[in-house]
Amino acid sequence: MKEIKEFKTESKELLNLMINSIYSNKEIFLRELISNASDAIDKYRFLSLSDNANYPALDHFIRLTPNEKKRTLTIEDNGVGMTKDEIETSLGTIAKSGSKEFLEKFKEAKDKKDFNIIGQFGVGFYSAFMVASKVEVLTKSPKDKGYLFVSEGKESYSVEEKEKEGNGTVITLYFKKSTKEEDYDEFYKEYKIKELVKKYSDFVRYPIKMMVETSKPKLDKDGKEIEGKTVTVVEDTTLNSMIPLWKKNKSEVTEADLNEFYKNKFMDYEDPLLSIKLKIEGKVDYDSILYIPSHAPYNLYSDSFEKGLELYSKGIFIKEKCPELIPDYLKFVKGIVDSDAFNLNISREMLQHSPVMKMIAENIEKKIIDRLIETKNNDFEKYVKFWNVFGEHIKYGIYSTYGMKKDLLQNALIFHSLNKEDNGFISLKEYKEAMAKDQKFIYFASGENLDSIKLLPQLEKYKQKGIDVLLLDQKIDEFAIMMLHDYEKIELKSIQDDATNEVSKDEQAKIDEVSANHKKLLDTLKEALTDKVQDVVISSKLVDSPVCISTKEGLSLEMEKTLKEQGENPNEVNSLKVLELNPEHELFEAFTRIEGNDEQVKEFASVLYDEALLLEGHEISNKQEFVKKLNNLIIKAF
Repeated sequence: MKEIKEFKTESKELLNLMINSIYSNKEIFLRELISNASDAIDKYRFLSLSDNANYPALDHFIRLTPNEKKRTLTIEDNGVGMTKDEIETSLGTIAKSGSKEFLEKFKEAKDKKDFNIIGQFGVGFYSAFMVASKVEVLTKSPKDKGYLFVSEGKESYSVEEKEKEGNGTVITLYFKKSTKEEDYDEFYKEYKIKELVKKYSDFVRYPIKMMVETSKPKLDKDGKEIEGKTVTVVEDTTLNSMIPLWKKNKSEVTEADLNEFYKNKFMDYEDPLLSIKLKIEGKVDYDSILYIPSHAPYNLYSDSFEKGLELYSKGIFIKEKCPELIPDYLKFVKGIVDSDAFNLNISREMLQHSPVMKMIAENIEKKIIDRLIETKNNDFEKYVKFWNVFGEHIKYGIYSTYGMKKDLLQNALIFHSLNKEDNGFISLKEYKEAMAKDQKFIYFASGENLDSIKLLPQLEKYKQKGIDVLLLDQKIDEFAIMMLHDYEKIELKSIQDDATNEVSKDEQAKIDEVSANHKKLLDTLKEALTDKVQDVVISSKLVDSPVCISTKEGLSLEMEKTLKEQGENPNEVNSLKVLELNPEHELFEAFTRIEGNDEQVKEFASVLYDEALLLEGHEISNKQEFVKKLNNLIIKAF
């Protein structure tokens, strides 16, 4: 009995977008359907490892059958097939395919025509409706009867029970009529199908077969070729090479091959930024292809994102996402690992505790970082592209492992710096090589963004002396620096730390003298600000600004702000602040004139403190009080 059912609302929306050709590269429909067929065979082979009775060994294939008279193309496989429930789950609704995310992104996109649907949101089956006016899916699972799904990509679809010999799926596309703008006839032409398979699906591991017309020499009655004579025969031909790309030698694989494989396999619309092909022989042998995308996956920072590399053993698919193969900080990396070291029937629990898995994972991690550092050294422009997308992940790798990966990752770090033009980047190695002989530390400053950092009063002395300072404008920067601590035994120091005070003996003597002469003023200010600062001191860092705020014991104002934003107890993450005064500034001279008048000094102490906060780019707690006291100062001045 035929059942008529309506598509889910989101499915209707997406089908409507497909049919109206939002995605311009229509030819990829064949790639998507072949990829689905390959996945179905992968799943069958995996299930056969533990349930050979229901999933006996087969010679697997994908068959393409064009029919010019009917204007159809059939894609057939003998994979796992679908039960009736799976038909409705996989074809009747596309919630699992990321349709919600797609529709949200589509509505946000400024240029709808250039918005990429296929692959990025995993809606492969529905690409068929870009070229077909009707799609039939005849499928049978070893667990169920055969069923026929029929849809014209409109409001509804039908499902009915139908006999099918053997398990697997047969998809028949009834192509749309061609127009002046769109040629759909070519998609059932032999030459075009061969071209598309070679272009998109050459490395599929199962034979993609099709009956193909071939010219052969005509033979005489003795079986000898007749010169200049040929006959046309129709032969069952395998269209793809079938050798997994990762199994090929490096010399046989071009960059274009790697890029095309990446886009087809991982459903991306852009070439990867970097590809890494590995053939490792040693304690553990394995083949691998790893990719660093050119952009972050749309759901990288959501709970729905799953990290992991595809795992194969002896060329047989084991697991789609194997998280044990990649550390959290490299979760954006995509790829495939194939090793004969794993048993085909290995359980997920055994994978998690496998020493072989651990060895492969450690080696892969090192190979990725080595390649990134190599790129940084040889193609800095490309590395900056990587850094702008994934740089925070490298810093997270240092922070999240409490510095245990310092030696591995420190040479992959780059930062904006004071002396770099146009907000350029500098590596720690480059910074070290440019240091003056008498410079003891690698200096850094942190803030909300580059513009606010460059306005920090503490930078004035460093600008004056030409000393470079790393500019940390990301929330994770200081946490990573804290775990890093030093680079090749040179300590990293914040210029906003009160202990950072690299001055000459003469400068220190002058500071000590001013501090001693105006001890009363400093003590009174400290008393007035006792709930805000731990100390008030004479500064060696300032040139033009009257005041600044430094902190003690490593917790900067930026770190305090970040921790509070993350919900930490405000009373437990207060930084120990120090108010620093510029002894050369007119404002300090003005304060010395009221030194001894404790009431006046205390009245305007908070103005100094709030002014320092503003100069640091931070909010002040009571703006009205600040304005009131500032107005009093102006009134008294006149």
